[in-house]
Amino acid sequence: MLDAALPGGYELIVVDDDSPDGTWRAAVALGGEFPQLRVMRRRDETGLARAVIRGWQAARGRVLGTINADFQHPPAVLAAMAARMEGADLVLATRHADGGGLGDWGVARRLTSRGAKLIGRALLPGIFARVSDPLSGCYFVRREAIAGVELKPAGYKSLVEVLARGRVEIIRECGYEMRRRLRGRSKARAAHSLKFVRQMVRLRAELGERGRP
Repeated sequence: MLDAALPGGYELIVVDDDSPDGTWRAAVALGGEFPQLRVMRRRDETGLARAVIRGWQAARGRVLGTINADFQHPPAVLAAMAARMEGADLVLATRHADGGGLGDWGVARRLTSRGAKLIGRALLPGIFARVSDPLSGCYFVRREAIAGVELKPAGYKSLVEVLARGRVEIIRECGYEMRRRLRGRSKARAAHSLKFVRQMVRLRAELGERGRP
């Protein structure tokens, strides 16, 4: 996918929190076949959103991005996102645009996602109104847009921090349909939901009127 869209012009960084299934080891083994692949094994830190930031700190490109490694985000969407990055500050994959959807998500997960979005809209209406899927975990952002900005994500959502704190003006979207994870189980628990609420409350307190339309 990216080989065709960006031949020789990208790197792929796998950030693994020392998973017991040996994800980092499997990724390292692929290094000989894919020289653009790099692996970070974190032993003293956890959390998806912070893993994203750590990967960006190690990245060398002018455009940074993130995608879940469980294939809930179809890798094919990356090529379309890369094509729309020209002249944009941020491009996100969204479940709520043309061609997008929640796939075979169950009722409970749909309600959880809906609840999180309602909380975000209530606390940060200006931020949540900027894009159709502010809780997306798959997006590209131009490095310049967040250079020198301290991002303080909690739990597993980082896009809201980027939209709230970054210098993001031109935004484009690519629709995609969410897939069921191929292996393993989600690490999202009630504690993650609590962290999300705390993050929204903190941002509202820090942004004040900037969080409003």
